[in-house]
Amino acid sequence: MRDASLRNARVEWQQLAAQIRRHDRLYYQKDAPEISDAEYDEMRRRLERLEAEFPELQTPDSPTQTVGAPPLETFAKVRHKIPMLSLNNAMSEEEVREWDERLKRFLGLKEEENIVYFPEPKIDGLSFSARYENGKFVQGTTRGDGEVGENITDNLATILHPELYGDFPKTLEVRGEVYMTHDNFRKLNEQRKAADEPEFANPRNAAAGSLRQLDAQITRQRDLHYFIYGWGEISDDITIGDSHYHFMERLRAWGQFFTTLHHARYRGHFVRGAIEGCIEAYRAMLQNRQGLPYDIDGVVYKVDSLEYQRRLGEVGRAPRWAIAHKFPAEQARTILENIDIQVGRTGTLTPVARLKPVSVGGVMVSNATLHNEDEIARKDVRIGDTVIVQRAGDVIPQIVGIDESKRPPHAKPYHFPKVCPVCGSSAVREEGEVAWRCTGGLVCEAQVVERLKHFVSRNALNIDGMGEKQIELFWKKGWVKTVADIFHLKKHVDEIRQMEGWGEKSAKNLMEAIEHARDVRLEKFIYALGIRHVGEITARLLARYYQGYEAWFEVMSALHQSEDARAALDSIDGIGGTVIESLTNFFSESHNLEVVHKLRQQLRIADAEAVASSSPVAGKTVVFTGTLTQLTRSEAKARAESLGAHVASSVSARTDYVIAGEDAGSKLKKARDLGVKILSEPEWLELINT
Repeated sequence: MRDASLRNARVEWQQLAAQIRRHDRLYYQKDAPEISDAEYDEMRRRLERLEAEFPELQTPDSPTQTVGAPPLETFAKVRHKIPMLSLNNAMSEEEVREWDERLKRFLGLKEEENIVYFPEPKIDGLSFSARYENGKFVQGTTRGDGEVGENITDNLATILHPELYGDFPKTLEVRGEVYMTHDNFRKLNEQRKAADEPEFANPRNAAAGSLRQLDAQITRQRDLHYFIYGWGEISDDITIGDSHYHFMERLRAWGQFFTTLHHARYRGHFVRGAIEGCIEAYRAMLQNRQGLPYDIDGVVYKVDSLEYQRRLGEVGRAPRWAIAHKFPAEQARTILENIDIQVGRTGTLTPVARLKPVSVGGVMVSNATLHNEDEIARKDVRIGDTVIVQRAGDVIPQIVGIDESKRPPHAKPYHFPKVCPVCGSSAVREEGEVAWRCTGGLVCEAQVVERLKHFVSRNALNIDGMGEKQIELFWKKGWVKTVADIFHLKKHVDEIRQMEGWGEKSAKNLMEAIEHARDVRLEKFIYALGIRHVGEITARLLARYYQGYEAWFEVMSALHQSEDARAALDSIDGIGGTVIESLTNFFSESHNLEVVHKLRQQLRIADAEAVASSSPVAGKTVVFTGTLTQLTRSEAKARAESLGAHVASSVSARTDYVIAGEDAGSKLKKARDLGVKILSEPEWLELINT
């Protein structure tokens, strides 16, 4: 029974993850969300619930574990010295209290001990990082994907003061949110309407679009504002102190001009205290949010103690020590005009509701996903119905119900198509699954072209000059039908030179880019294959564990017939049952093996990139067993991973260290049998603190 439930959950997970990634790109890169924060948050929370119920579904590159979207190519890229994380969300007071209890357990506090929090309004704008060197503003950056952002120095300079005052540190990186007031938003849209230019959907989009202008003079004219909510890198010539609140006060003193979120307190409600006081502040802000001159979509609770923040660390894409308590969803009614079927890269048929455009909380909504056939039947959604659309988090919309009293007499139940709308092949729904899939495989343009695009994309083989249009063109001409065909394009170079938009130089550059792509690291190669559930982070985990192609491929090709191979793969922390099953399915197919072999003949696959860390445990595989007394298990694992170690769940010949706490059992015995180095908890702490 659970196997069938897992299959259903896996299909839904795949659909949700793909939709979330797409809308992340629309929101973070293009400042043009198609849907409201509503379904976005609801989708993400549904994904979190699926992963909680079926832990094997969670992969390191799941949307629940990643931040934002990659930076746009039009801006220079800047790597953050300290990652800009996102925040986990809570939608109810009960969830906030559960979060508080989890932190207490993590820190080993007694039930009656309270954690002091500082609540701040969650401004709905664009996050930025501003760097000061020797008191001078030198660089401004967007969040990007949390690791790499866009250089917006000139634009941010139109908002921030160019220098600091007082006893400021040599290096100071402040982080905040740029926003636009309601009055300025209305004025801007009036100007754009008069100039016959498209209006912005909401103040957040207007602020984001203004800050990402290629011409800083346009940014200057938009009258933007900001709040500072935290900091990143700080040189060690200054003492930070022990309180988030008090350090924010120091930021105000250094900047004098800095507008921190302390300025955003509403009638004294935002004061430090235990969780119940924070919830009271949330209630007050919810009642009075309409009186603010800017948009907020919730309240952020932060652990005030910097020592606790350090101990709590981060998990996935977010710090453990902070959470966003979101405001309830906003709703609107509109007409469902049609239901279209989209075919994804893996052949999944996904129904999309086409709506009569409606404003939901300031965002125009015209599309909403209907997930699958069962979801349509459960809600009895029909074309022509008046549907209730909800914004749960201000990005993606959700149809939460219908108004049957307004149903037109001609409305009929929707019948899911049994053929692929792209290629006409039969669509099938396997037993125990909720999704219909196209059987066209490599003959279905929706799947083949998307697989090719993925293979040449920036994060895969990164073949410059071969974008989406070129892939579609070469596929239509029949020159590139499989990924291996890319490396035989040279025989068509004369024809390419003669095509419109091409020439001697561009054709030569493309051939050189293809040749350059023959040299690829193992992690990039694994990711480029487009295996389901194997994203960049998972590919990196696999590559670093097996190091070289031969060792990796030997295990992969044996997965379908070797329990030992599957068990070894399962021991890698971060590689769960979903990934293992996906890899097993992929490498048990002869046509996939044929593609991999053909690629191997064309490529020079280098060993995995070494972990960039000078710590004594970087690249080492460690296993914790028994009861730790100086650290909680979660804290110990997080600390090891932050130093570049791989934390495994079981002991094998590949294990470098076993850290044995009190009452260690079978793992300790196996470590002794295999001759693995065993450390006590004090010995481990001495090793990592050297």
